[in-house]
Amino acid sequence: MDQDKTNQPTNDAILAALGAILEARKQQDPQDSYVASLYTNGLDKILEKVGEEATEVILASKNLHANNSHAEHAAHLVAEVADLWFHSLVMLHYQNLDASAVLAELASRFGISGHDEKASRGKS
Repeated sequence: MDQDKTNQPTNDAILAALGAILEARKQQDPQDSYVASLYTNGLDKILEKVGEEATEVILASKNLHANNSHAEHAAHLVAEVADLWFHSLVMLHYQNLDASAVLAELASRFGISGHDEKASRGKS
């Protein structure tokens, strides 16, 4: 059955709403909000979560590949990437940045070879 997408928020609306929620969580009690607890525990805890989620993405991707792209494994990979994106957004907001900064950076790379873009950043 096809899902009615007429009432689905746009990607921009999703990012804007999520950004507003992440900012609001900075003022919330860490006992009441997972994100507030991450903010309270500081950057190292947030980075730990980003690293953990990145590892889970890698494992889910390997599992999907090993299982010939079964839908269940594809859904798991998508869920893990969502967790990674979410925790990356928490990290950005902790640093007083947001998704618009990342999107602007990605937009600036259109029309530039990946090799040239990487070379322009110098050694990393």
